[in-house]
Amino acid sequence: MPELARDIRYALRLLAKTPAFASIAVLTLALGIGANTAIFSLFNAMVLRSLPVQDARHLVVLRWSAHTRPRNIGSSSYGDTAEGSRGSNPSGTSFSFPFFEQVKNSGVFSSVAAFSSANPTALSGNGPAASVRTQAVTGDFFTTLGIRPALGRLLQPPDDDPSAPPALVLNYAYWQKAFGGSPSAVGKTVKINNIPFTIVGVAEPNFLSLSFGNIYDLWIPMSLKPVINPDYFARRYHQTHSWWLLITARLKPDVPAARAQAAVDLLFQNAVLHDEKPMLKESDAPSLTLVPAQDALVGASVHYRDQLRVMLVAVGIVLLIACANVAGLVLGRSTARRREIAVRLALGARRTRLLRQLLTESIVLALAGGALGIVLAWWGAHAIVVMIDGRQRLGLAPSLDLRVLAFTAAISIFTGVLFGLAPAFRSLRLDLTPSLKESAEAVSSLHHGRRRIFSLGNLLVAVQAALAIIVLMGAGLLVHTLSNLRNVDPGFDTRNILTFNLEPQLAGYQPEQVDALYGDLHDQIAALPGVLSVSYSSDILLAGSLWSRGFHYTPPGQSAPVDAEADMMAVSHDFFATMKMPLVAGRTFTPAEYQQAAAEDDAQTARRNAKPGTIPPPLPSVPVAAVVNQLFVNKYFPGVNPIGRRFADETGSDPGSSKQPGNVIVGVVGNALYESLRKEVSPTVYVPLAHSPAAFEVRTSSDPKALISPIRSLLFQRDQNLPMNDVRTQSEHIDAILSNERMIAKLSSFFGGLALLLACIGLYGLLSYEVSRRTREIGIRMALGADRANLIQMVVRQGIALAGVGTAAGVAVAIAIGHLLSKLLFGVKPTDPITLAAVVVLLLAVALAAAFIPARRATTVDPMIALRCE
Repeated sequence: MPELARDIRYALRLLAKTPAFASIAVLTLALGIGANTAIFSLFNAMVLRSLPVQDARHLVVLRWSAHTRPRNIGSSSYGDTAEGSRGSNPSGTSFSFPFFEQVKNSGVFSSVAAFSSANPTALSGNGPAASVRTQAVTGDFFTTLGIRPALGRLLQPPDDDPSAPPALVLNYAYWQKAFGGSPSAVGKTVKINNIPFTIVGVAEPNFLSLSFGNIYDLWIPMSLKPVINPDYFARRYHQTHSWWLLITARLKPDVPAARAQAAVDLLFQNAVLHDEKPMLKESDAPSLTLVPAQDALVGASVHYRDQLRVMLVAVGIVLLIACANVAGLVLGRSTARRREIAVRLALGARRTRLLRQLLTESIVLALAGGALGIVLAWWGAHAIVVMIDGRQRLGLAPSLDLRVLAFTAAISIFTGVLFGLAPAFRSLRLDLTPSLKESAEAVSSLHHGRRRIFSLGNLLVAVQAALAIIVLMGAGLLVHTLSNLRNVDPGFDTRNILTFNLEPQLAGYQPEQVDALYGDLHDQIAALPGVLSVSYSSDILLAGSLWSRGFHYTPPGQSAPVDAEADMMAVSHDFFATMKMPLVAGRTFTPAEYQQAAAEDDAQTARRNAKPGTIPPPLPSVPVAAVVNQLFVNKYFPGVNPIGRRFADETGSDPGSSKQPGNVIVGVVGNALYESLRKEVSPTVYVPLAHSPAAFEVRTSSDPKALISPIRSLLFQRDQNLPMNDVRTQSEHIDAILSNERMIAKLSSFFGGLALLLACIGLYGLLSYEVSRRTREIGIRMALGADRANLIQMVVRQGIALAGVGTAAGVAVAIAIGHLLSKLLFGVKPTDPITLAAVVVLLLAVALAAAFIPARRATTVDPMIALRCE
């Protein structure tokens, strides 16, 4: 330790004597280390985040798997977990409520809880009605997780009783935002979907969400889901074939995880194999696994993992370039210390002792760069958060915790060793006699004269150019991808459209009242100044939502029906005109067809709600009108007139239903993208909208955002309990689904530019060093009449040659590893020649500029001064 302390003090004194060298080296390392720390802090916050619960090691989540998907079930994970394959060997984490009760009563765990999204909910009674994100949980949820209240109490097992007074718990951040952090909020009565609830407490501030990105404003008892969503959950709540909740459990300290898993696995097999209507067979090999909650509850992080991994690779390459850059600086500085090192060796110093001293100096530099890098990382991470999560929907909050600081310390030490090792060995590899007799400059000149082409400095510059090409190639491909997505023709006009969601059912509207409300609002909004047309539909195009349905039809020329699938959307009569989707054949819907769709919806609802043992009401016998897109016609009815063709649901509304009347095609419209810009157009069916929650589309003559306030006023005047949700322009929806692509394109471009800058600084530094080492040679050439243009060409040629060698190597590596980006690309191949040519030209152009400055300086050398230079 005393020797280490002396080495550190000596290193600090040396660096203090060369402030310019130290500053440049520290800043270069800070850029590389800071970039790595910033991206790692995001990776830590998204992927490696610790669950905000007590003793997460003993918390597990139940996951099922089988060779085939269970039959006749509906399931949902609400984005908390990553669902397995839906093809062969599927898996999932959602279960039925009866199975949850079996697990809870098994006595295998110390506590068991279930949770699920409460579907769309509206809160009123605290100012204007607002849409809130609500999670339904069982009474043991908070005790199982070990969450404490910040105010009042949390939900408890007695709250599971359907006859208990409805209670809710607020998220701490939502309490601060909606209730101003007032303690009087506890005990206040508000309405959720028009049902009175009493606020009983506020959760602790650290509990933002159980899984990343799934942030809920409040929690309600699971037993109240059928109360606030009666149409959806009144029947399916207790069905064994309805898998809609997730189960988490805490292991008993004295029960091994393997034994607990065997017990619940047996329960699961009994449930799916021996139910009244078995969902699986023995040959399907159903099984249940206890997955650590830390690994299972990944949330939205799965959507960012690939991008973050690519960025980690990119910043890793930037760090390598920084290391090579600083290694070049250290290499040049070591030349001036050759005489010092020779004297110390001659006086008996051990080479290993000097090696440790030189490495200590490098590590001190790297630690200083790491300290400054932490500051840059804090700023950079928060700038990236604004880019990714500007509206704070994910609750992303990267922090410089112990894991991040440990990463920074480790990478700083590694960096110090990496860039210091080669120059240190080279400094110690010298002959004492010539080093002691000659000056440092002369020795350096001799050395460079012997090994100029294969010098370590040349190798470092070539490596920097190669690494820069790899980063630039990746950045170019990702920017090309973003450009391709932005230029995709969606099949409709996305300009000047304002969209918003309405869910009148949450405010207590009955089905027949919903249609009347939509009609009135349609006419009132259409009458506003600046409005060109208005429509509403079940989904918003290019907003990430999708409704698909199986059906069967009889292909032309065949007699037997076949199964098929299409995307579905329910629309109002002005939808195609508002979205400017061209009508290719036939017509759109008539008012009578909307009435017919409403009648069928009423009949379907009556059949679902029919009591056991009663005869369900008959379904209408007239097929529902449908407008299909061109792809639907080309795929399913090629070569024939599609108008009047019929197709039907794949299954009836219930096992005892009569043959479905299905749909009849009355019109054909152009193809339009539905869910995403990346997904190709699918066969799509448009049907009349009736009784459903809807999204309004308002086309305007100017800025659509100017209509937000007038439309809010219309809604407020009509009903203060009616929330207007997700108000955005169509362009903002497209920007939202491109957020990942935009983020990675911006970051990769920034890091590509940084890599290019560092590589060219390295090239400039080496050539400047070469010019200074060859001052005498240049003076002799000029004294003998060498042309200045030839001298410039000599130096520039060396720089371009080094950049060219590095570029060739970088291109080869970029092509070899380009397939790693394939999942992130769209409309461009990893070997895209245009991108490749562009980055090569860019690097060589910048290298030319970096080489010209020292070359130009070489021609200003006075021959007499150069000849006197030793």
